[in-house]
Amino acid sequence: MPDEPSPPTVTEVAAAAGVSAATVSRVLTGRVRVSTSARVSVHDAIAQLGYVRHRGPRRPDRVAQRLPVAALVFEPTARLFHDTFSARLLAGAEEELTRHGIPLLTMSATRGTIASATQFLTTGGVGGVLLLGGHSSHPLAVSLAASRVPLRATGRPAEGLEIPFVDVDNHDGARQAVEHLMLRGRRAIATIAGPPDSAAAADRLDGYRRTLEAAGRAPAVAYGDFTTASGGHAAAWLLDRMPRLDAIFVASDAMAAGALQALRKAGRRVPEDVAVVGFDDAPLASYTTPALTTVRQPVSDLGAVAAALLLEGSEDSPVLPTELVVRASS
Repeated sequence: MPDEPSPPTVTEVAAAAGVSAATVSRVLTGRVRVSTSARVSVHDAIAQLGYVRHRGPRRPDRVAQRLPVAALVFEPTARLFHDTFSARLLAGAEEELTRHGIPLLTMSATRGTIASATQFLTTGGVGGVLLLGGHSSHPLAVSLAASRVPLRATGRPAEGLEIPFVDVDNHDGARQAVEHLMLRGRRAIATIAGPPDSAAAADRLDGYRRTLEAAGRAPAVAYGDFTTASGGHAAAWLLDRMPRLDAIFVASDAMAAGALQALRKAGRRVPEDVAVVGFDDAPLASYTTPALTTVRQPVSDLGAVAAALLLEGSEDSPVLPTELVVRASS
């Protein structure tokens, strides 16, 4: 017997409707910031393709009681208040929850409080938990995944953690960045990757490698930890080993800012000598010297869609598109 056709995906619905996957996700999760024409197109495509959502078990009693939702941020508290990425994630999640009259509690996950935090989060005090940011295989994330508490994540979870999530297309963002640099005539394109244990960093590195290798070019990789200082150190390391370096794709805007400082210190002009492309489109990207070309990811939408998936009990794992924003650094 011939194999049964695979069920249609969100990506296929988006293509049939002529909209982005993010728009489809917003329509499916009931978000309000979608035009009437886009909403009609999505529903027409769903009917045409026979798309069926996969839903997990819901807990309507908790939603009805308006119990708060806890957001776990896997950053030290001191860094949390200086991290615009986490702030934008939280703002998006809070906006979605506020529409339903549900308060948001913010917690910083620390290894010293795993037992007490797990007990608090799994004994009925909250209606669900959002894992925001680079949770990876943190013991608290592992404990929550093994519990019955409703749980959704922003960013692809570590292998072995069965958690519905919303992510951005990090592979394609890296592809856009590298192809942009190649179209600008750059030959020796290196990358400053993020921490190897970060799923987002790994996907961006893989997208960079695949795009270069498809063009018959060899990759050159340095690593940072998403901080400005690490980006500067990595750029200096690359300059020492690649005298003909003429472009760097950097896996975060904060590291790209450090790379710009290192290039300036080394007497290399940007973009005349070395072009730089970052990732995130953080607020600082508009204020670096020169202004930073970067891959924009819809950070607030990540938080909002994760919250919507949690509220409706959906097990969908949508992937939101990225967009290259060209400024003076390339």
